[in-house]
Amino acid sequence: MSQSLVKNYVHIIFSTKHRNDFIDESIEEELFAYISTICKNLSSPSIRIGGTDNHIHILLTLSPKYALMKVVQEIKAHSSRWIKTKGRKYQDFFWQDGYGAFSVSQKHIFATINYITNQREHHQNEDFKTEFINILDKYKTDYDEKYLWD
Repeated sequence: MSQSLVKNYVHIIFSTKHRNDFIDESIEEELFAYISTICKNLSSPSIRIGGTDNHIHILLTLSPKYALMKVVQEIKAHSSRWIKTKGRKYQDFFWQDGYGAFSVSQKHIFATINYITNQREHHQNEDFKTEFINILDKYKTDYDEKYLWD
């Protein structure tokens, strides 16, 4: 084959440090747009970004040019620096150290988009920790809970 053809959909999840409530509805649209631009600049266009006050979900098409770890690192570093410029309220903003990332098949893209879109509604009934553990279990991901939270 004379060319490389790749289509990797990835659902990325990470929270604010200690799940502090920083991402209120007054900043989320601008934050998500900023993160979308970072993804685009990394040749990994976002499909949907959503979340709540203490965490975000990003569905993107991962570029074959970059390792997933590098994409997440760039998203976190640039968005953290950016949000700190948005006022005194955000001066202590940090993302958690780790993240979760899960491959999504083509047939589950629309369900994942809907899930991400409805995060605020979803979290009226379930906190982030429960949600994340349920996702880890769904994807049969091995983990030690003492290392999940910072």
